Amino acid sequence: MNLSDSPTEQGEQRMAEERDEGFRVVDRRLFTPEGELREEVREQIEQQQAAQAREEHTQAARQQEGAAGERPRRNPAFESLIELVVQNAQALMGGVADPRTGQPLFDLAGAREMIDMLDALREKTRGRLAPEEEQLLLGVTGTLKMQYLQLSEAVAAGREKNRKKM
Repeated sequence: MNLSDSPTEQGEQRMAEERDEGFRVVDRRLFTPEGELREEVREQIEQQQAAQAREEHTQAARQQEGAAGERPRRNPAFESLIELVVQNAQALMGGVADPRTGQPLFDLAGAREMIDMLDALREKTRGRLAPEEEQLLLGVTGTLKMQYLQLSEAVAAGREKNRKKM
């Protein structure tokens, strides 16, 4: 800045200098011209993965501490849920008569869905159930699967018998 500059010129010059100081170009592209990941990006990804792994390890440790410190308690609502699904599956496998005909109602596809729901429930709650709940779920699922298998075989045998008659 010269002393001969007017105050207006001095102000404009100072503003230009301030703008120059605040302006910088940052390359935010993920890849180099060769198509490789930039080193900064690779390091950032590795840091994120390491942080995620630490967080998962911390959560797993907390869960183990909680699992070791306390035993899951029985939940009557959970047991009622299991019984409800079991009753529906049994109804679909002939446990309930059709009110119009008086004949047993058979819907093996629906029964299979109920059994699959119990399997999914068992898988998703593994390690978080009271021993009594685990035994109940395992027992009823096994029993329903055996009933389903027997009914499926009986239906297949009946169809085969009908084919031979024709």
